[in-house]
Amino acid sequence: MKKNLIGIAVATTLGLAAFSASAEDLYRGAWYAVPGVSYVNTDSSLEANNGGGAFIKLGQELSPNWDIQGGLGYSRASEDTGIAGMGGRYKQTTLGMDALYMLSRDKFRPFLLTGLGMARNNVDYSFPGLNVDSRKTSWMANIGLGAQYLFNDSFGLQVDLRQQWSRAEIKVVNGVVVVGDTDTIGNTLLNIGGIFRFGAPAPTPVAVVKPAPIAAPEPAAVPEPAPVAAPVPAPALVSCTPQIEIVTVGAEKLFDFDQSQLKEEGKAALNEAAAKIKANPEIKLVIVTGHADRIGSDAYNQKLSARRADQVKAYLAKQGVAESIMEVVAKGESEPVVQCAGNKTTKKLISCLQPNRRVEIRAEGKKEVACH
Repeated sequence: MKKNLIGIAVATTLGLAAFSASAEDLYRGAWYAVPGVSYVNTDSSLEANNGGGAFIKLGQELSPNWDIQGGLGYSRASEDTGIAGMGGRYKQTTLGMDALYMLSRDKFRPFLLTGLGMARNNVDYSFPGLNVDSRKTSWMANIGLGAQYLFNDSFGLQVDLRQQWSRAEIKVVNGVVVVGDTDTIGNTLLNIGGIFRFGAPAPTPVAVVKPAPIAAPEPAAVPEPAPVAAPVPAPALVSCTPQIEIVTVGAEKLFDFDQSQLKEEGKAALNEAAAKIKANPEIKLVIVTGHADRIGSDAYNQKLSARRADQVKAYLAKQGVAESIMEVVAKGESEPVVQCAGNKTTKKLISCLQPNRRVEIRAEGKKEVACH
């Protein structure tokens, strides 16, 4: 039976992975509630049938890799002792806290979990001449795996399969009820619930500070030359440095939202930039700067902009641009080019902040050309 339960969990997880939706999300420190139902495969020493239950949990995204969830659970199953005339139920109430290690922050988010808490196991069996009502409150521990799938910023699904241990004061041995014998029991639970996200820390807007223009120095006055008989020679050519070229590629062309894997559309834009750099041997330095918008934490956006800049540098190197002349800079959300109202992550805000998600390729050269 437990093998069948594991198969159901794996099939459900794969089904969520294959589901296609238009949600776009990322780690942003959100709070969320997870109400749901449970399918319970009871420990053999309890001599109970498989049962069902319900739970309610409160969770928070603590970091890009960790969530924490705490809550209550209740499940019950009918007895299956095989003793003639026996009836009753096994019931369990739990209060616990789980730590989830998130393997991804995309729409599909597999995770590993471990948790601790308390359990109250109530074995209430009876038959003529004997009533058993054994109740035991003990520690509880569990480990497992699962996955979340976010359909949009506010709603998703969570599935997990866990093995849960606690203590009970009864077991059935060869059709004989042993009362007062404390035993460690291990139940297997398949939990399925909805994710309702209802909060996130408001990101702090970053003010754009424009540098003050630098005034060019006025040319010194040139005294009038004294009249001479000989003809005045032509003035010498003045050397000048060409303008530094900055190519800015919008992140929406290079990457999907909250991703750092290059898109085919972005590769075409980078091919053009690489061709320009290789065609100008006077270019001695190429600075690749990644930028992100303000959605999410400062630390997360800093890492995201660095991953994007690294991807662009690696692709330019594949196109023949020397790695020795390239440098990578990550600006995170510190240099926005537009400001947008609102703090809630909506499609409207994501679209408005699009210009801030970008990668700049700055090519600097030292070639001197003649100017007249």
